[in-house]
Amino acid sequence: MALIGIDLGTSYIKAGVLELDTLQITHVQRQSFPGALPGSAPLRQEYDPNQVMDAVRAVLAAVLPFAGDLQGIVMCTQMHGVVMTTDDGEPRSALTTWQDQRVLEPHPSGAGSYFDQMKARLSVDDIRALGNELRPGLPVGLFFWLAEQGRLPDETITPASLADFVVANLCGARPQTDVTNAMAHGLLDVETLRWHEGAIDALGLRKLRLPEIVPHGAVTGWLEIDGRRVPCYTPVGDYQCAILGALLQQDELSLNISTGSQVSLLRDAAQFGAYQTRPFFGGRYAITVTHIPAGRALNVLVRLLSELATAQGITLDDPWAYITEAAQAAPTPKMRASLSFFSSAIGAEGEFTHLVEDEMTVGHLFRAAFESMADNYYAFARQLSPEQSWRRLVFSGGLVQKIELLRQLICDRFQRDHRLAPTQEDTLLGLMVLGSAFSGHTTSIDHAATYVSHVYALGATVT
Repeated sequence: MALIGIDLGTSYIKAGVLELDTLQITHVQRQSFPGALPGSAPLRQEYDPNQVMDAVRAVLAAVLPFAGDLQGIVMCTQMHGVVMTTDDGEPRSALTTWQDQRVLEPHPSGAGSYFDQMKARLSVDDIRALGNELRPGLPVGLFFWLAEQGRLPDETITPASLADFVVANLCGARPQTDVTNAMAHGLLDVETLRWHEGAIDALGLRKLRLPEIVPHGAVTGWLEIDGRRVPCYTPVGDYQCAILGALLQQDELSLNISTGSQVSLLRDAAQFGAYQTRPFFGGRYAITVTHIPAGRALNVLVRLLSELATAQGITLDDPWAYITEAAQAAPTPKMRASLSFFSSAIGAEGEFTHLVEDEMTVGHLFRAAFESMADNYYAFARQLSPEQSWRRLVFSGGLVQKIELLRQLICDRFQRDHRLAPTQEDTLLGLMVLGSAFSGHTTSIDHAATYVSHVYALGATVT
């Protein structure tokens, strides 16, 4: 028995065969995520949804011959993407992603930005009930921006998360959503797990036809493959999927570090504080701080350092090999870094300070960047739990699994043991756990997670 897992990431769209009997992930295929639409206005980040569908169909076609007895398709998605979608899955807008910042444009009233106006119309209790998620980049900001301009779509159009749109388009079905992607819109009451009617009214979004929220594991579409109808199960957010794929335990601290990064703890009930509160699986919640600068910020530095070579037509094959070696060799520098080169959990303006001539090297620069990242994770983890209620760190995400020095600096800062996620394909392993439960191979998501944890502790391999 096999499933196909698809991860709609920020950098790549990938698919793999999930073997339910052996718990192996095989024949992983990747396509670069399509580039943003050219000529977009400042602060806007839009993509052609048809190009996304082309990439999805390409990876799906590449893995289908290896799927054997295909039992279904499971999918996770980068959070906060949205496409206006018809009842048969056709797009009626561009894809707007979490990088879109148009809500920071000046409001026509002259009283600050659209975001300022949006925040002013919500009470402290409203923002808390929404999981303390309110920030630029959420779909709710796009919805408010459209409403204030009288441009909300009519009642036949549904704002769908990226993965919900993909399933609807593949299957010609009306988009539905689960709580992880409903939360990502910025309008879910995280305690009742229903749309927050008070926030909808306060922001003038009553006209908006939000998708129906369905349980984890519901079949939201059927895909015709070689004369067979294959179920497409409810897509989930990649944040929750990566944590599930890391096989996180209640007394472990998750550090997921890739393009972006976050620190997270699991809780049995909704808990609120100076962090975000997100629904997880099995009735549990994750408390988290997200949008901590990581790979995206480091790539800004790589682009800067590569600019002269690029201008002369020289392409650097693998700058990271030299960067990591040089950073490992550099002693702890006087140089200090802040990587907030864009809107993030630590601000929107970065800096390097305490610069001295002897340390103006690539090694010192990136070691300072890595040490800054370690300090950020420690500070935000203490924000989640001042008493440091974790016995061990769990690293997931491609960046931290590839850079040993970064892991070492983080462990030195925390003074805790650590383990790596069982595979660098953490989202695909998370989809394995979900798919095992959704398809009836195990009795529940918790049962599936326990089973997968047991097998991987015995040394199961991933190819």
